[in-house]
Amino acid sequence: MRLVYHLEGLDCANCAAKIETAASKLEDVQEAIVDFSSSRIFLEVGQKDKDTVKRALQKVVAAVEPQIIVAEQKTEVPKAALFTLRNLSLALGMLSFAAAWMAPAGLLKTILFIGAYTLTGLEIIWAAASNLRRGLVFDENFLMTLATAGALAIGEYPEAASVMIFYRVGEFLQHLAVDHSRRSIASLIAIRPETAHLKQGDALREVAVADLRLGDLVAVRPGERIPIDGVVLEGTASLDTSALTGESLPRTVSAGEEVLAGSVNLSGLLIIETKKLAKDSAVSRILDLVENAAANKAPTEDFITSFARYYTPAVVGLAVLIASAGPLLLGGAFQDWLYRALIFLVISCPCALVVSIPLGFFAGIGRASKQGVLVKGSSSLQALHEARTVVFDKTGTLTTGQFSVQEIRAQEPFTPEEVLEMAAYAESFSSHPLARSILRKYGREVAAAEISHVEELSGFGVRVKWQGREILVGSRHLMEREGIAVTNHHGQSGVHVAADGRYAGTITLSDLPKPNAALAVSELKKLGINVAMLTGDSTAVAEIIGRQLGVSEVRAELLPHDKVAEVERLMAASRGRLVFVGDGINDAPALASAHVGVAMGALGSQAAVETADVVLVNDDPYDVVKAVRTARNTNRIVRQNIALAFAVKLAVLLLGGFGLATLWEAVFADVGVTLLAVLNSLRIVTPERDGASRSL
Repeated sequence: MRLVYHLEGLDCANCAAKIETAASKLEDVQEAIVDFSSSRIFLEVGQKDKDTVKRALQKVVAAVEPQIIVAEQKTEVPKAALFTLRNLSLALGMLSFAAAWMAPAGLLKTILFIGAYTLTGLEIIWAAASNLRRGLVFDENFLMTLATAGALAIGEYPEAASVMIFYRVGEFLQHLAVDHSRRSIASLIAIRPETAHLKQGDALREVAVADLRLGDLVAVRPGERIPIDGVVLEGTASLDTSALTGESLPRTVSAGEEVLAGSVNLSGLLIIETKKLAKDSAVSRILDLVENAAANKAPTEDFITSFARYYTPAVVGLAVLIASAGPLLLGGAFQDWLYRALIFLVISCPCALVVSIPLGFFAGIGRASKQGVLVKGSSSLQALHEARTVVFDKTGTLTTGQFSVQEIRAQEPFTPEEVLEMAAYAESFSSHPLARSILRKYGREVAAAEISHVEELSGFGVRVKWQGREILVGSRHLMEREGIAVTNHHGQSGVHVAADGRYAGTITLSDLPKPNAALAVSELKKLGINVAMLTGDSTAVAEIIGRQLGVSEVRAELLPHDKVAEVERLMAASRGRLVFVGDGINDAPALASAHVGVAMGALGSQAAVETADVVLVNDDPYDVVKAVRTARNTNRIVRQNIALAFAVKLAVLLLGGFGLATLWEAVFADVGVTLLAVLNSLRIVTPERDGASRSL
């Protein structure tokens, strides 16, 4: 059983890591994951009572950060307040610091510096003392208190005060940046309406969307979001579906057409019949996928979280060694070596890594959702970044899945019209796409009374009695099974027709590629990705489509288990990760077998959502290109953040070890780098002018 709680007041990434570690040790908790980006904790628990789990969680959270509250329901992200007591103390401390610099040398100058230190640092000192009482030593409050107290002890009053001010200002800017990031990401998915206008007779009544039932009629006025998935009964309007699909062009809908919750009605009154409950709507699935994506952490996140647990204590131990062993082994004043040790202490805080990495991945997931690409977790985003092979299913993925009759060949004494008529009557009870295409071509009403017998021949075709004649319609294998010779045909999919044991002719059909299919294949190749296609269709048809689209490798006439075998073969041969893109229903085994399973246009399919790692809201194969680009951009920025943090910290550590760095540089290596990393992560969320992700 999964439980999700919101950690109100969580603004420290290092604290988030500590809460995650402590919560994972609770009784009956198999796994605990804290997502700092959305201030939530995910718990996998057994059959233990929920209230018991929550009380135990609140206890361990309070042990780390007493001000954090464990809340059941999600609350709105409060806007970062500027006029607070802690910000006032920071402002007064900065004024005192400025006055100290202008004051003449003497007691007043010292008092003003100490006043500035106290006003800006009292909160940090109090937090460090509280943590010490609870046995928590290695956190940023303790490190800053110890470092600045050491500076005071050796008479460096200006530096102690300035370091505390710099730390507090950096912390303030960091909180603003994180708050902005959370809001930017939240705005990408804040698309679920809370109320709807229920139509009862001629009256409209405002009700909660969760209270709507199947078959209810809902009125949607211009400017409002559609609250549920349904079918338009009355009215015509243009819809903005960009929040769901990433498509910027409005879509016009009228009576009889399906609409999705979260779309914005731009014009005209619509009366919509509810077809799905609120919890099953498209927008609810999008929110569920995006908001719960944090539960699937990328290997990079897991590594950094584990690394941070050992990194800080190790550096603190080294700082103690420097302060104690430095004067004895290398000579020099104890005061100088103590100062170097203090620099080491400040640098050891791993906030830049712990904040920016999960924030970067979450920003990437939010960016992808804006493009109509729903990624289930940062692990899938990282796997997409490593993709070197993309395998597409054909029908419904690269092609439209809507067949059209191209040619009718008849064998004497039959005529093309007779062949089409016999096929239309035989296929009149079928819902297969080929059958629908034949009926569209026939274009006349079928007299069902003329059909006396219908027999579905699974995997082969259909046998009917029509006007006293036995009609067979189906594949070449059906004709061969019945001992009927077939005239050879070329290229496209063929439906063969026979009457009373005599071959009558062939109806050839073609499945047209989707408009962006060739562009998607071309762009993937430019990204250095090998593109293959697997299909259950005939080899001749598959090769024609493959040549049209520029696919490198084609495998045809495959059953579902054959597709799995081909996926496994290609995975073994691939230099990186393999992505399989299918319709999410017939291709479920292959989706599950691939490193990354991508379900095309399968938002309405529960099986697809559960099986796939990535769900594309649209039926556009080019969205695979967008997904790969977003994944690569996200991982590039995450790597930049890691490199920046390590490089700056290592540089200041080395300079501090040789006595060439001050506490100013040490604080920048902590707070300043964290702020830069957070701002860098925000680049992922920023929309591109061309609608695609840039290479950063």
